[in-house]
Amino acid sequence: MGYPSFFDEVVTIKVQDPLSDLLGAFDNGEYEFTYLEVVKSAGHSCPTVAGAYLMTHAALEALYKGERAVRGNIKVAFKESIEDGVAGVIGNVVSQITGATDKSGFKGLAGRFARHSLMDFNADISSSARFTRVDTNESVDVVYNPSQIPPNPDMQPLMQKMMQGVATDNELQEFGALWQDRVKRIFENKEDVIEVL
Repeated sequence: MGYPSFFDEVVTIKVQDPLSDLLGAFDNGEYEFTYLEVVKSAGHSCPTVAGAYLMTHAALEALYKGERAVRGNIKVAFKESIEDGVAGVIGNVVSQITGATDKSGFKGLAGRFARHSLMDFNADISSSARFTRVDTNESVDVVYNPSQIPPNPDMQPLMQKMMQGVATDNELQEFGALWQDRVKRIFENKEDVIEVL
């Protein structure tokens, strides 16, 4: 399986999942997510998927201060509607890592480990997302703005050719490489695109 090598250089997100521990999936319920795993789940790598990953990592680092985040103990709110723009894509990535879902998630065991109703859209916030620990009610807001990392100018004409169905195989490969180059630069410059409030 070939993929861009920078996927393996992205920081992992470590979690502790009490449900996973109870059901014997991972020792002590401890495991980690890689960017590669998130890309497999999303089916692609793009600035939106990268941003969702970076926002989640930054928020969990702020909320858990270097300790493993507790999966299933995190509420997430988004300003946009789930139908707006890329809100659903971002929500799916965040859900994969935190376990939070709107109504479709796990309903729990004897009142414990529920994952549903931990994700809200159309929230009254000014940031990209708000992450809240259920146990302490501590919250952090995260803003993601990738506009400071512009795409390579060669991408636009290549995209036009692709949309018109006239791009050659070499041009399609070049487009993909340039696309992933921007994603890589977003990760390399995460301090410029992510702000934790």
